[in-house]
Amino acid sequence: NTLNRKYLLQAIDGSLDRLGLDFVDLLYCHRADPHTPLEETVWAMSDIVSSGKALYWGTSEWTADEIRAAWDIADRHHLHKPVVEQPQYHLFERNKVQREYARLYEDIGLGLTTWSPLASGLLTGKYVDGVPEGSRASLPGYEWLRDSLTDPVRNEKVRSLASIAERLGGTTAQLAIAWCASNPNVSTVITGASSVDQVRENMGALDVLGQLTPEVLAEIKDVVKG
Repeated sequence: NTLNRKYLLQAIDGSLDRLGLDFVDLLYCHRADPHTPLEETVWAMSDIVSSGKALYWGTSEWTADEIRAAWDIADRHHLHKPVVEQPQYHLFERNKVQREYARLYEDIGLGLTTWSPLASGLLTGKYVDGVPEGSRASLPGYEWLRDSLTDPVRNEKVRSLASIAERLGGTTAQLAIAWCASNPNVSTVITGASSVDQVRENMGALDVLGQLTPEVLAEIKDVVKG
């Protein structure tokens, strides 16, 4: 993974050509590049925005220090600044969003587009009784994920979350997505689906979102803490 100027300028042109577009709304730098000076990356991304090939640029899976350093470089040189970070965020992965990035929301106006709200399927509840046939954890090459998805402590928490979701008239997956969206610093929750029914279920999280009162959020926090 490289974020040097030559690669970035070639990559945006190639992407636009394959997509048949004149520009994209948002261009991410996925993972920081330790082999390229950060200043080079910031200048290249700013130039891409100035050229009209992207309206904004952001980061993906960067540390808070890396984001702040990039923002400071852009500010110092009057360049286009990174406006959004794309981190993993779900009920069992909260540290970056809730702690590490906390100082950046107000300091630089950082926005978030989060991914994996269902923790690779764990928060659907499908693994509480083992690994279903045909599920991701049953596939060759996903052995590295299986232990996490079948973790008994986490799955016991998923059972408790399912009870809360049922009380609210939703599914565990809808509760998990709604919980992510309830964070005021999260502007977008990226979801995945392998069927139209799953898309419909994901959208049902909007109905659950309106029911996440401070009391319900506190109950959820009590379930997943630790």
